Amino acid sequence: MNKDEALTLSHLDESGQIKMVDVGNKTPTQRSATAQGRVKMSAQAFALLTAKDNAKGEVLNTARVAGILAAKRCAELIPLCHSLPLSFAGVDFALDDATHTITISATCRTDAKTGVEMEAMTACSIAALTVYDMCKAADKGIILETIRLIHKSGGKSGEWHSN
Repeated sequence: MNKDEALTLSHLDESGQIKMVDVGNKTPTQRSATAQGRVKMSAQAFALLTAKDNAKGEVLNTARVAGILAAKRCAELIPLCHSLPLSFAGVDFALDDATHTITISATCRTDAKTGVEMEAMTACSIAALTVYDMCKAADKGIILETIRLIHKSGGKSGEWHSN
């Protein structure tokens, strides 16, 4: 977007009613998006997770699968999202022993007429919720935080990185 274009909410029409964005005339391009979020938990819950002693099974692999499945079903969860053929959906984890934090990164790619930001954000969110679900018996105070888009590429707006 150039500086002369007015910012608008793309899912509202001129009268403020919701609408699905029409991407029919857009050209398919390679698109990618990565979202990131964090899960903070108690030292005890983190120790159980990292020792793979959690009663509900191997937490991070379960969260990875849940995130990938969520990316594939994003249009069923968010009313105005387009159904997209994903060429890739992946979820990765980085563990910080000192802060008992798991950083979740979710990346999605497609060759389509619209971007995959929502798919990446949904994958990250559902992976985080799955970690919570599997660890809540050890810590009901787990915090999910800072789920955000960190990178996107492709389409009319091109490359974008968070600050």
